[in-house]
Amino acid sequence: MSLPANLIPDLASPEWMSKGDNAWQLTAATLVGLQSMPGLVILYGSIVKKKWAVNSAFMAFYAFAAVLVCWVGWAHEMSFGDHLLPFLGRPSPALGNNYLLTQAFLGQIPNASMVYFQFVFAALTTILVGGALLGRMSFKAWMMFVPLWVTLSYTVCAYSLWCPEGWLSRLGVIDYSGGFVVHLSSGVAGFTAAYWVGPRWTKDRQRFPPNNLLLMLAGAGLLWMGWTGFNGGDPYSVSADASLAVLNTHVCTATSLLTWLLLDIIFFGKPSVIGATQGMITGLVCITPAAGVVQGWAAIIIGMMGGSIPWYTMMILHREINLLNQIDDTMAVFHTHAVAGSLGGILTGLFAEPKLSRLFYSTDKWPRYIGLFYGLQTRQYKAGFRQLGVQLLGIIFVVFLNIVATSVVCLIIRLVVPLKLADDVLQTGDDAIHGEEAYALWGDGDKYSSVHAVNDLPPPQEPVPVTETRIEGQTQTS
Repeated sequence: MSLPANLIPDLASPEWMSKGDNAWQLTAATLVGLQSMPGLVILYGSIVKKKWAVNSAFMAFYAFAAVLVCWVGWAHEMSFGDHLLPFLGRPSPALGNNYLLTQAFLGQIPNASMVYFQFVFAALTTILVGGALLGRMSFKAWMMFVPLWVTLSYTVCAYSLWCPEGWLSRLGVIDYSGGFVVHLSSGVAGFTAAYWVGPRWTKDRQRFPPNNLLLMLAGAGLLWMGWTGFNGGDPYSVSADASLAVLNTHVCTATSLLTWLLLDIIFFGKPSVIGATQGMITGLVCITPAAGVVQGWAAIIIGMMGGSIPWYTMMILHREINLLNQIDDTMAVFHTHAVAGSLGGILTGLFAEPKLSRLFYSTDKWPRYIGLFYGLQTRQYKAGFRQLGVQLLGIIFVVFLNIVATSVVCLIIRLVVPLKLADDVLQTGDDAIHGEEAYALWGDGDKYSSVHAVNDLPPPQEPVPVTETRIEGQTQTS
């Protein structure tokens, strides 16, 4: 039986490559990229005070570009390349055609698609770290922070957990799509960096209203829908497991959002828009390590947990624990990413279904990837407890690594430039940093100065005479 002409292998489409898988991989990568550009650019620019809109959005914009240059220059191979250490690959460029056009280490896709797909994850993670630092970090310090953190922290996490040769990957940690590598990592790193940078200007910390809630929701919507590629792209194939991961993602997220919303109404009397957005984020984060290895009913339970436990840590515990009060985490990434990411990793160790795990990992290393509840059900007690233990080990490693690596990065930068903006710049915001402001609220963008003389102001307009006409018994004013 002969193949259709469009499926016959040629130099551009070798026998090992699946056109369908590669098309989906490029699409999924682009969906993840849209989460940052423009998703987080819009979200960050609108959820902050007006005077910080440009700087916050531009921090995300810059990071996306800077990470890509680092990624193809050395970081991709440190994350997925030749073995150097149990937790790190050998640094090398990922730019040559001889490499990019060959088959990737997983899936029936070329390395070029894999490099692109993994880049957008690295960029998103770094931008999430920046969420904890909005409203006071020096932009020059941020320009140095991005390449250093990607090199010293992200690559180690990615190699350890995602590369088949990584030590945690070999132990059998389940991190389907980045609950540890992306979210726990960014939450801990952001909280640590916030400690070293210091708090916002006092008045900003006391009152920090969003400048545009509608745009904030638009950015959040891009983040949510982009997660289709975030979790749906990780099987590296157009598979049933990818479909399951996508559905579980959205079911869990909706459940988490509704849970957070109900808790806000019950305890505070009002349905908070910002609260609902936080609940959406915690649901997305919580399901990420489990998306393709749990059943639909488990996704709902994870959503309920993801919408309630981070809500409790943010709304209740945060006020009672002195450390959380002292460190100024602008976007609360500790709660939405570190707490939710850890929770998702633990729940994965409880709910991972062996048959689904086998679909994703395609391995004969059994008994592995068995959630504790299934281990108890099938009397594979040792395997179930082992999986939960490995998940906890992964959490401990990621937390320790990011505290140390992020502290080292901040201390290095502090030797060159201040981490925090000067007080007069903190008071002014965007105009002092970039010489630009987000909104033109006077004339055609001209800046209004209160020192204008009276003669400089436009003359008052003559009042327009009002006339009345009768139309079929009604009075019309014009």
